[in-house]
Amino acid sequence: MKKRSTSVLTAFAALFVLFAATSCTREYTCQCTITSTGQPGLPAPTTRDYSITDTKKSAESACKGKSNTTNIGGITTVEDCDLR
Repeated sequence: MKKRSTSVLTAFAALFVLFAATSCTREYTCQCTITSTGQPGLPAPTTRDYSITDTKKSAESACKGKSNTTNIGGITTVEDCDLR
C-alpha cells in the first residue's frame, strides 16, 4: 500500500512540474502609435490596439514586429508599437 501511494504522489508531482514549467498563453494588447511628418496638414497621431493571444515573450516579439518606418514622397510615417 505504501508503494502505491508513493507512486501516486510521484505522478502528481510530475504533473505539477509539467504544468508549472509550461508557459501560459493569455490575451495581450499591442498598442501602436502612428505619426506622420514631412508636410503641413497631415493627420494628428493616431493609436491602434491589436489583440495578441500568446505567451508574453512571443506577444512582445509579435508586437514589436508591427513597428516600422516608411518614407513615401517626403512623408515619413512611424508606427511605434508596445505591449500593454
